[in-house]
Amino acid sequence: MEDILIVDGYNILHAWASLKKTVAVDLEHARVKLVEILGDYRAVKGIDVVIVFDAHLVKGSAGSRETVNGVEVVYTAEGETADMVIEKLVGQIGEDRRVTVATSDWVQQRMVFGKGAARLSARELEQEVKAWKKQAEEYFGTLMDGERKLQGYLKDDIRETLEKIRRQK
Repeated sequence: MEDILIVDGYNILHAWASLKKTVAVDLEHARVKLVEILGDYRAVKGIDVVIVFDAHLVKGSAGSRETVNGVEVVYTAEGETADMVIEKLVGQIGEDRRVTVATSDWVQQRMVFGKGAARLSARELEQEVKAWKKQAEEYFGTLMDGERKLQGYLKDDIRETLEKIRRQK
């Protein structure tokens, strides 16, 4: 059985402490960061991820769908809310897949239960992502933090040549 995580994008952005500050400064950057985080999460968990962002107040928005970092990113059309799209997606997905919806919206959570899907609150998803990241850091060591230097992967003669070039500056 394949798993799919459907995420109420703005609900998560405004709930996660790590992204809430970014939202106040640059909403687009916060969206990109969420897609990046959930793209990595998707790859490790081996699940499909769909993030739905409201664009229902954007005049003339026809809505859009794109795949970024393996994540399907959906922007709703004018007059169409993320809740409406999420409800439609949950209804369309067959019984051969486990569906989880990440939102802290109580009404949305009730709808999700009614359609047979599971739910994660924004806080629960944030904790799960943090736990996954901690496990990955422990597994891969310092590789996740970028603390491993390129020099550790180079042959000695190449490292010496590069060091000579660096010292010439």
